[in-house]
Amino acid sequence: MLFKKKTCCNQDLGQGESKIEEKGIYVLGSGCSKCNALENNVKEALTRLDVNEEIKHIRDFSVIASMGVMTTPALVIDNKVVSYGKVLNPDECVELIKKSRG
Repeated sequence: MLFKKKTCCNQDLGQGESKIEEKGIYVLGSGCSKCNALENNVKEALTRLDVNEEIKHIRDFSVIASMGVMTTPALVIDNKVVSYGKVLNPDECVELIKKSRG
């Protein structure tokens, strides 16, 4: 096995999405407090933008690594990594969603 099933937060990986589609918003990470904080901030950003879209959470480290991400939490919008290694605040999430979606 190339990667142990541990993450930045030393938590076991849980079940979640197992692949990244061409379109969509994804949080990559184990489900630790930082990853969950990013997911909540993205939800807040979508609310501010009046966008009704599901956020998917990828917990499979092989999928995360295949995206070139080695530091979580990470945010992927429409198959492009737009942030990794930090918890974005809702304002930062709004700006990245606007920039990615036009």
